[in-house]
Amino acid sequence: MIIIMHPQATEDEINAVTDEVARIGFRPFMNPGVERKVIAVLGELDVRKADLVEHFQSMPGVARVELISDLWKLASRTYHPENTVVKVRDLEIGGKQVVVAAGPCSVESEAQTIEIAHQVKAAGARMLRGGAFKPRTSPYSFQGLGEEGLRILARAREETGLPVVTEVMDTHDVDLVCKYADVLQIGTRNMQNYPLLKKVGSTGYPVLLKRGLGSRLRDLLMSAEYIISEGNHQVILCERGIISFEDSTRHTTDINAIPVLKHWTHLPVMVDPSHSTGNWQYVGPVAKAAVAAGADGLLVEVHNDPQRALSDGPQSLKPDKFAHLMEELKRIANAVDREI
Repeated sequence: MIIIMHPQATEDEINAVTDEVARIGFRPFMNPGVERKVIAVLGELDVRKADLVEHFQSMPGVARVELISDLWKLASRTYHPENTVVKVRDLEIGGKQVVVAAGPCSVESEAQTIEIAHQVKAAGARMLRGGAFKPRTSPYSFQGLGEEGLRILARAREETGLPVVTEVMDTHDVDLVCKYADVLQIGTRNMQNYPLLKKVGSTGYPVLLKRGLGSRLRDLLMSAEYIISEGNHQVILCERGIISFEDSTRHTTDINAIPVLKHWTHLPVMVDPSHSTGNWQYVGPVAKAAVAAGADGLLVEVHNDPQRALSDGPQSLKPDKFAHLMEELKRIANAVDREI
């Protein structure tokens, strides 16, 4: 249920409604939007909904009360009709600009990471992506450099000015990653790691939430709900491919997810064409399709020597190919009234 206040509602009237929500035994949650004040009523309804609607409808300053059928109350566009714009330093994700984050799958060395950071910035990338902690299918594969990898990413940011997005895998590492990163990435394998979602939600840091390999969009939004319910509205959803019967690519890119999510939720949506295809030859076409479909950003893996990459070399673009793709993406973005 949401309680929509009159635009002229006083602070005392708003406080009276939130206090009444708490008194009855629910949790009030204020929409941070500036166009209208909306109070979400969170909790299990064990009273007649009609009685509850009538009760709040009669309070001073209340314009109307609506029931939300969606399970994801705070991520729902009903609760928050305006698009959420996530701010990352001087960037805005979810606005007119399509933001591209690019960099190596894994941080391998300082020289490698800083070189690639300069190259992707020159091509037009606005964020640096790179893994310091790597969840790998095989326990024998390269697992990342850990804190040293985070330090390298921070040094690359100092040299280039590019904000850093990197994955956090464990609740015990969240505070550590926050010391170095600008955006906390929740990988596909951790999309339903609820303690981790709550922990990153409590930080207030922007969170990039990747869709699970076998998860429905409803599942993704419920995971986002965990983060938002902790008070963190800075959530970016990411489509990175799902498992299907098709095995010609690493995964199946669900382009449908972009317009559906934009319809269901106010949160910005990014796409990771590198992980979804698993093959550098298909990254460009899928990236262009994502921008045309309305994606607010892209995550693209770039490596200066993919054949020697310690992880995901086959899906990584060389810097020159990435620069060419960025020029193509600019034309696509312009065609749909966006910019890169």
